[in-house]
Amino acid sequence: MIRHALTLCLLLVPAIAIAQTATGAGAPVVFFSIFGPNGSELQRFYADVFEWKATPGGDVTVNVTSPLMGTIGQGAPETLIYIGVADVTATLQKVVARGGSIRFPRLEVPGRVVLGMFKDPAGNSVGLVEMENGKARVPK
Repeated sequence: MIRHALTLCLLLVPAIAIAQTATGAGAPVVFFSIFGPNGSELQRFYADVFEWKATPGGDVTVNVTSPLMGTIGQGAPETLIYIGVADVTATLQKVVARGGSIRFPRLEVPGRVVLGMFKDPAGNSVGLVEMENGKARVPK
């Protein structure tokens, strides 16, 4: 655990300097971590489902949309990341086939978004957003 914390601090030093640069949207999100008791199992899971390739040390680089939208509000304490996919239902099927579980299935929010949510093999909740032509799909 201490090794993870030290590694995270070393990785964030340059990111913190960037984050302190003034922008119109406030400080940017510059890093994310996904942990569980079996790191190599999680690395395989995310590689199989999302094609994220991790180094032996667990480092991964993924594409992001910019600006990255978010929500802060009232509810049970929870921090989530949402991953853009072409087909929420097909992705949830891959999640289950590789040891994850569905937290809630594909859901269309008219005029807003198509989403779903799963738990990875370690129990982390992760959201999915259905994408179309590089943008979140907005159902009618």
